[in-house]
Amino acid sequence: MNIVNVPKEVTTYCPKCKQHRAHTVSLYKAGKRRAMAKGERHHAREKEGYGGQKYPLQKEFAKTTKKQTLRLKCKVCSFMRHKDGIRLRKLAIV
Repeated sequence: MNIVNVPKEVTTYCPKCKQHRAHTVSLYKAGKRRAMAKGERHHAREKEGYGGQKYPLQKEFAKTTKKQTLRLKCKVCSFMRHKDGIRLRKLAIV
């Protein structure tokens, strides 16, 4: 099993301070989807009534992992930024 250990604190560039600073590392989690967003309303309208599913339901997934995105928060100015997702099975913040 692929387990990647990531330190809780990392020194990296802060675009707001324009210097290298200590950052706390956490895992990015997507927020709750809004039911009244335009895309959600459009999808619900397409699905309702007779005529079946308008979009193909995914039966089999090709990928076994998801991309994990790291959220870096500057300890000085509290500016948050995301680090590009890494494809891995398990991420441990130690």
